[in-house]
Amino acid sequence: MEPTTLAAAQEIDFSLLSLFARATLTVQVVMLGLLVMSFWSWAIIIQKHILFRASRKEASVFDRAFWSGEPLDELFEKIGPAPDGPSEKIFASGMLEWRRSHRSDGGLIAGAQARIDRAMDVAINREAERLNKGLSFLATTGSTAPFIGLFGTIWGIKHSFEQIAISQNTNLAVVAPGIAEALLATGIGLIAAIPAVVFYNKLNSDSEHILGGYESFADEFATILSRQLDA
Repeated sequence: MEPTTLAAAQEIDFSLLSLFARATLTVQVVMLGLLVMSFWSWAIIIQKHILFRASRKEASVFDRAFWSGEPLDELFEKIGPAPDGPSEKIFASGMLEWRRSHRSDGGLIAGAQARIDRAMDVAINREAERLNKGLSFLATTGSTAPFIGLFGTIWGIKHSFEQIAISQNTNLAVVAPGIAEALLATGIGLIAAIPAVVFYNKLNSDSEHILGGYESFADEFATILSRQLDA
């Protein structure tokens, strides 16, 4: 390598901020978009970890109260018809429908069991929406961010070749900066995509596990009410 070329290359600032500043407007927009996607993904990841942890803790506390032997009517009076916890909401929805299914003379309206099951299913579906909200963004980021970054890279390389043609100079000092700027877009795309994919799979599995617990509780509670209906 010629000494003049080497000296010129050494004078080029290859820091991330400098690479971003020298990039074309299109590549800069791509990078900024990917950074926003990455920050938003991490916000969802942190929020979901907090939410799932609170949901598991609430379910554990409620399970102990439910299976403590306390009469269900007393437990329902204690938590009220509009509780805050997900497990409590499912229980309250079943108990409300159970009470509404009784006539004034004490008899039961026909189809009580089906209505109780539907009421708890609706409550579970609402909790599913709350738990899964935002996960689709992680999936979208994981699947599209590498391609968005690749688009930025292709555009940046295209611009670099145009500059080479204009300057009619292919030495390292001319070629290296443009290629580095272009590759930065792909790097940011991977930085956004990899955590999104990893945590989407984990959070989706955690969500299914929590919802499975809600469904199991609803089945057990429906069985208890079914015994009373049969009696």
